[in-house]
Amino acid sequence: MRTWQVERRQRTRHLIELGGLVVKAGIVDLTGDDRAMIYGALLWMADKLQSEDHEHARSLWSAKGKQAFEDG
Repeated sequence: MRTWQVERRQRTRHLIELGGLVVKAGIVDLTGDDRAMIYGALLWMADKLQSEDHEHARSLWSAKGKQAFEDG
C-alpha cells in the first residue's frame, strides 16, 4: 500500500473516532442532529480554549472525559 493510502486511512479512522465521541456524548440526540448547533458549540469550545481561562477549561473537561471513559 502506498504512503498516501496509509495516511488517508489513518485520517479517516481518526475522523470516525472523533465523530463517535460526538455520538457517545449524546450530542447528536440532544441537538436533534442540528449540525449548525453542534458546529457552534465546537466553535465556542475553541474560543474557550484560546481564552485566558483555557487552563481551567482544559482541566475541567479532561477530568470529566476521563471519568466518563472510566464509567463506561
